[in-house]
Amino acid sequence: MTAEKYDIVVVGLGALGSAACHSLAAAGLGVLGVERHGPVHDLGASHGESRGVWQAYFMGPRYVPFLKRAYTLWSELEEQSGERLFHRTGGLCLGPVDGELLPAAKASAEQFGLEHEYLSADEVHQRFAQFEPASDCAAIYDPGSGYVQPEQTVRVQLRLAEKHGADLHFHESALEIVEGARGVRLRTDRAVYHAGRVVVASGCWAPALLPDLGARIRVLRKVMLWFDPDGGAQAFQPDRFPYWIWEGNGMVGYGHPAASGLHGGVKAGVHSGGTPTDPDGVDRFVAREEVAEMQEFLRPRIPRLGGGRYRRSAVCLYDNTPDQAFLIGRASEEGHVLVAGGTSGHAFKFAPAIGEAVAELVQEGRARHDISAFDPSRFGRTKTELEGGERETQEDSG
Repeated sequence: MTAEKYDIVVVGLGALGSAACHSLAAAGLGVLGVERHGPVHDLGASHGESRGVWQAYFMGPRYVPFLKRAYTLWSELEEQSGERLFHRTGGLCLGPVDGELLPAAKASAEQFGLEHEYLSADEVHQRFAQFEPASDCAAIYDPGSGYVQPEQTVRVQLRLAEKHGADLHFHESALEIVEGARGVRLRTDRAVYHAGRVVVASGCWAPALLPDLGARIRVLRKVMLWFDPDGGAQAFQPDRFPYWIWEGNGMVGYGHPAASGLHGGVKAGVHSGGTPTDPDGVDRFVAREEVAEMQEFLRPRIPRLGGGRYRRSAVCLYDNTPDQAFLIGRASEEGHVLVAGGTSGHAFKFAPAIGEAVAELVQEGRARHDISAFDPSRFGRTKTELEGGERETQEDSG
């Protein structure tokens, strides 16, 4: 095997890896991106037609400043690429007033003075007749929210990274990272690379490369489904139907407008739950029971969608952390290995901001925006296998 040298190697070229490659290459660094699959593939988390983008965020106020930066960067990506990426549709966060999502979205909007409306169940139905929330349900409407298309986003970020000089290798698997005093040696199935730093952004494949943090990443199988609404999809087009997330009956469901037009179906899925899986052995067949579960959730809430015809489905993977917050920062004691992951099913909306933060960590040792909540050190250093959920572990001394 030949040995090649780079300033930095990024492992994984999905949403976060492609964003990191773009930001690092734009900063003038010698960047290599390595991806075990082909470009813009559908085997991980960065696919499925649409991903929601919010500011009145149902995960809580601590995310809002970082989201504001992401909004700015989505606009900059559009300018740099000449492509429209963000589709503004407005968004509804629905649920019980004493639930988890609605109070968090309300706090996010109020703490940062974001434009929003608090709607009763009747007001939701009056505004959007497709929705039929129960009387004990309310909503936060965020008029600035919308969606981006993941495949397009990854493709754009990869193209811009190459434009700035990044080398991108596909169908090449990272096998081992060996950290030394001056840098890192990365061994793949095709070559050996030496670099000042390595960024692991390989999502559900990251645990194999991160013995300290890998046990804190739980890979879950998730299902995305598309339905043809009763009466047609006209009322579910992006100019008439908002992006939504809904807490109810012990579940959190979500859905998007008909991003592919009148005949592409309307997307919905279950954000909560999920089945632990091996990313290389995941079952990609969607069972009838999984479709029925989604329909059962939708029928009383969005009847035309829940009563519509099942059209198609896709499987994606969540790389969840115990607290659902991301992993951005040092993944080793020496600091030559960084991680951008633990996306927990909600990081895509932050992708360009996470890529920028990684570049700032590499160049300056810190990010300009507060990402302390995502520091991997919050979990300590452990090589203990965590099976069946989180266990108490001891931090390594020193």
